[in-house]
Amino acid sequence: MRNVSCDTITATVADLVQKANYFLNEDISCALKNSLLKERSTTGRDVLRNIIENADIAREKQVAICQDTGMVIVLAKIGQEVHIEGGNITDAINAGVSKGYREGYMRFSVVKDPLRRENTGDNTPAIIYYDIVPGEDIELTVLPKGFGSENMGGVKMLKPSMGEDGVKDFVIETVKNAGPNPCPPIVVGVGIGGSMDKAALLSKVALARGIDTSNPDKYYADMENELLEKINMLGIGPAGLGGVSTALGVNIESYPTHIAGLPVAVTISCHVTRHAKAKI
Repeated sequence: MRNVSCDTITATVADLVQKANYFLNEDISCALKNSLLKERSTTGRDVLRNIIENADIAREKQVAICQDTGMVIVLAKIGQEVHIEGGNITDAINAGVSKGYREGYMRFSVVKDPLRRENTGDNTPAIIYYDIVPGEDIELTVLPKGFGSENMGGVKMLKPSMGEDGVKDFVIETVKNAGPNPCPPIVVGVGIGGSMDKAALLSKVALARGIDTSNPDKYYADMENELLEKINMLGIGPAGLGGVSTALGVNIESYPTHIAGLPVAVTISCHVTRHAKAKI
């Protein structure tokens, strides 16, 4: 049994939320530069150059890449041989979010109640998903999710007979309907299977995987590539001003499901697709 203090968890989360908001991940940076080389639209190339320059400034000055610093989603893998000491892990994670956002001078975007819209004043609470795994480590992944793109996602309960084509049609339809709203070029997370809520979670988990890695199942890896190609043929382009760089990547995660169901969820993320991970 290994002891991990709540203070360590809080400090780790505070560091992660700042890193995620300040520093563009290398896979995204490379994809943007590659898109700049491929983009045929003059306006699209100008937009991509501005996006890259903005990320460079954010990294050098350690300021937020975007004014919308998101609502924090935390994927917490807890080793079953870990003992949390000094408090409650959920409180420790939220204390880390509060500390990171306050000390990082980042926007507070969370309200206490969805209808009575009073701001919580420190960007808490986070949305936390726990997974108990073997071992004596804690792995924390933070995904600060902006809602300009979050609002463009969707979940659909397809009939099993709609199969692969139905899934592809729904993903493309969702991106097409989003148009310029999620600040393209975008990253598309797709969750297939489980239940309605599980599919939605899978679509978030998909965004935590680098776009330079494919699904380990070739069937889904091929589907990722096909969807990316078709999305980039929609003509939405950077900032929705036209071009071939509508999406930087499509990541798919799947899970077993009921014989009568085919749940599909699509989470759209702006080009930043903030995420940072640490092991304690």
